[in-house]
Amino acid sequence: MSRRPLTVAAIAGCLLLVSSACGTTSENSGQGSQPGQTGSSCQGPRGSYVIGMSQANVAEPYRQRMDDDIAQAAAAIPQFTVEFADAQQDNAKQVSDVENFLIQQVDLLIISPNEATPLTSVVKKVYDRGVPVVVLDRKVDGDSYTTFIGADNTEIGRQAGRHMAEQVLPDGGRIAEIRGLAGSTPARERSTGFAEGIEGSDIEIVAAADGDWLREKGQAQADAILKAHPDLQAVYAHNDPMAEGAYLAAKAAGRDQQLKFIGIDGLPIPSGGIKAVEAGRLSATFIYPTGGQEAIDAAKALLIDCQQVPKTQILPTQLVTQENATEIYDRANSG
Repeated sequence: MSRRPLTVAAIAGCLLLVSSACGTTSENSGQGSQPGQTGSSCQGPRGSYVIGMSQANVAEPYRQRMDDDIAQAAAAIPQFTVEFADAQQDNAKQVSDVENFLIQQVDLLIISPNEATPLTSVVKKVYDRGVPVVVLDRKVDGDSYTTFIGADNTEIGRQAGRHMAEQVLPDGGRIAEIRGLAGSTPARERSTGFAEGIEGSDIEIVAAADGDWLREKGQAQADAILKAHPDLQAVYAHNDPMAEGAYLAAKAAGRDQQLKFIGIDGLPIPSGGIKAVEAGRLSATFIYPTGGQEAIDAAKALLIDCQQVPKTQILPTQLVTQENATEIYDRANSG
C-alpha cells in the first residue's frame, strides 16, 4: 500500500515534465488551455505555420509600411508563411477577411482593426477557437485576444499637446484638430491626450474635423476650416498624411508660412513625416512604430518556442523636430 501513492506521484510528475516541454502548462502559456494561447497551435521549430494578417487599409502609408515590416520579419523565419488581406477601410470586408482566415485554418491571426467595436466579435471568435490573436496598433473592445502590441496613443497625444503649448504657441493661440477615423482607438486616444497636453494653456481648439487618416480628406477638411477661420495659427493632425494635407491646403491659400503643423507617425521613408519635418513643412511629428517586427516576434514565441507573451506590449515614441530629424531618419535606415 505504501508504494502505490509514490507510483502515482511519479507518473504525475512525469506528465508535468512532458507538458512543460510542450509549452502547455500555465507557466509557459500564461493561461494553459484557455483560448488563443500556446498549446495545440505550437508544434515547435519542426512545424510550418500560416499567419493571417488582416490590415485595415493599405492606402494609408503607415499601414503599407506595417505590412512591409511584417513581411520582412517573417521572411527571416522559414517556418512562416504570411497571407495578407486589405480591408480597404471597410469594417464588413475586414470581418469577412478574418472569417476567411478561419476557413483557411491559419495558425495565428495578426489584425490591425479598422474600428474597434465592429471587429470585436470576429476577433473573439478566432480567439475562442484556440487560434492565437495578435492585435496590432489599433485595439478591439474587451480582452479576447492573446496580445496587444502598439504605442501609447494617449501619451503621444499628450506629448503633442505639450509641444504645441510649450514650443509652437507658448503665448497661446487658435488651432484646428484634424482627427483620424472616428471609431478607431488611436483617434480617440490621440484627441484625449492632446486635450490633456494643452490643458492650462491659452490654446483654443476652434475647429475639429475627421480626416479618416487620409491625406486627401485631411486637405479638404483643412481647406474648409481655413476659410472659416482666417485667424488660425496651427493645425494638429492625428497622422502625418493629414498634416501634410493641411499644409497643402494652407499653401494653396497662401497661408503656409503663417501656420504650424504637427503630425504623428514619423515614417522613415522619403514621403514620410520625418522628411516633412526636415523640409520644414511640418513643425514636428512623433515616431509611431508599426510593430511589424514585434508581431512576428510574438508569433515565433507562441508558435515555435511555445512560450508565453505579455498581454500588452507598449512600443516607444520619440519627438521629431528639425533639430533631430536628419539623425533619426539616418539611424532608422542604417540597418
